[in-house]
Amino acid sequence: MSMYERFGKRGFDCLASSLVAIISSPIHAMCALAVLLTSGRPIYFTQERAGRGGEAFRLLKFRTMKVGTHEASGGYPSASMVTPVGRVLRKTSLDELPQLLNIVKGDMSVVGPRPALMDQAARYDDVQRGRLAIRPGLTGVAQLRYRNNAPWSVRIKADLEYARSISLLGDLRIIFQTIPAVLRGDSVVTGQTVADVDDLGQSSVGVKEGR
Repeated sequence: MSMYERFGKRGFDCLASSLVAIISSPIHAMCALAVLLTSGRPIYFTQERAGRGGEAFRLLKFRTMKVGTHEASGGYPSASMVTPVGRVLRKTSLDELPQLLNIVKGDMSVVGPRPALMDQAARYDDVQRGRLAIRPGLTGVAQLRYRNNAPWSVRIKADLEYARSISLLGDLRIIFQTIPAVLRGDSVVTGQTVADVDDLGQSSVGVKEGR
């Protein structure tokens, strides 16, 4: 582990996430109000995800799908399951703004692999499990390269590349490259099926809310 990874990354996470949370609080409030006025409560969606070492935590995000959709069976959400406001939140990644709280709590990092579903993490092979050696992130190499438009195995390879070379300059580079990618809405795909992205073996049935 580098000195930055061992001693500096967590401090950077706390400082950066707290600062952004304060600055973005008006945007957070507007997003929450938009969800409330257009599709009611709950405003937020929480889901159990695999954190560092595979330990479960509750990921927080704005709800982008119709109420009860995550309880339905039948695979990944279709485009019709996503609300109009939800489509905007997903395209701009504003649905993930509440995850700043996950970072402050220590569940996540600003930069790292996107938090895996527990079912997905349970199907990693020995090499892929290396992805769980670090805290999941709000953005990362795989998120920057592919957003959600690539199979899981491809995204995991990119995450493992990051895990082997963590540095402050690398994290800053990813953050600054993420901003224009998010503004352009690069590679955001809605209506994917399990067959489109899940190439890790047998998957349990159930609609997934998030990326």
